[in-house]
Amino acid sequence: MIKYLKHNEIDKQKWNECILNSFNGIVYAYTHYLDVVCPNWEALVKDDYEMVMPLTWNKKYGKYYIYQPPFTQQLGVFSKEHLTEKIVEKFLLAIPKHFQFLEFNLNTYNKLSNKEYNSKAFLTHELDMISPYEFLYKSYSENTKRNLKKANHHQLKILNNCKVDEIINLFKKNKGKEVKAFKPEHYVMLNKLYNKFYKVGFAKAFAVCNSANEIIAGALFFFSNNKAIFLFSGNSTEGKEKAALFFLIDQFIKNHSEKNLTLDFEGSNNPTLARFYKSFGSKPITYLHVKKNDLPFYLKWLKK
Repeated sequence: MIKYLKHNEIDKQKWNECILNSFNGIVYAYTHYLDVVCPNWEALVKDDYEMVMPLTWNKKYGKYYIYQPPFTQQLGVFSKEHLTEKIVEKFLLAIPKHFQFLEFNLNTYNKLSNKEYNSKAFLTHELDMISPYEFLYKSYSENTKRNLKKANHHQLKILNNCKVDEIINLFKKNKGKEVKAFKPEHYVMLNKLYNKFYKVGFAKAFAVCNSANEIIAGALFFFSNNKAIFLFSGNSTEGKEKAALFFLIDQFIKNHSEKNLTLDFEGSNNPTLARFYKSFGSKPITYLHVKKNDLPFYLKWLKK
C-alpha cells in the first residue's frame, strides 16, 4: 500500500535506511539533502519504507505544484526491491490531486509509459572507475589528452578541501553572470548543502592553483551509494586558458580509480557540456523528465 505522508509524518530514520539500501539510492534523496533544497517536502511511502518517493512542492496563485528543486538532478521512486514500470506508474497515480501541476525528474532506474504524463529523456554521463587509471586514461578523447598536456605544462596543483565560498565566488564572477536562473538564495543553499555533507564526510571541495598558488578553478563532489556526483564547478578565464578543469577531473579519476565508485558528471543536455563529459570516457545515461498540467484553463497557459 502506498501512503501519502506530510513532512512531519515522515520517519526520517526509516527513510534514510531505505535510500541507503536502495539499489538506486542517490545523495539527493536523503532527508538531510531534501531538508535544505525543499524544507517542506512530503512523501509517498510503500508499506514499511520498502519504496519511497519524495514530493518536492510549492504553492503559487493558491495552487499546489511539484517541481525539481535546485541541485537535485534526479528524484522519483527509490526501492530496496525490484522496481517495475507498473510500480513507478502506481506511485505517480498516488500523487494527491491537490497538486495540479507536476514537472520533475525521475531517476535513471524509473521507466514510464503512462500517457497521462508528457515525458522526455534527459541525459547524464557516468564513468565507472573500477578499472586502473591507465585503462581509464586510454578512453579519454585526443582533445582531452592535449588539454592535460597543456595543464601539466603550466605546473598546476590540486588543493584538497578548499573553502566552498572560493569555488562559488569563482562561478559568480565568471559563468554566473550568464546564468540568470541562479539567484542569491541558490548560492546560500549550495553553501549550506556542502557544509552539512562535508561535516559527515560525504562532500569534498577541490581547487586548482596556478604556479603562484592562486585558485583558478574548483569543483564540489558529493558522495553516497558508491557514486560521486560532480555537483558544481567554478572556472576563471585563466583556468580556461590553462585547462584547469580538465586537470581537476583527471586528478579526481586518478585518485579514485580501482574503487567501486561511479563518477556522475550530472549532465548534460547542453551539447558542449555533454561533449566535455564524454571526453573522459563517460557513457550517456538517460532519465525521464515528466510533466502534467491539471491547472484550470485560465492558469494553464502560465505553465506550458
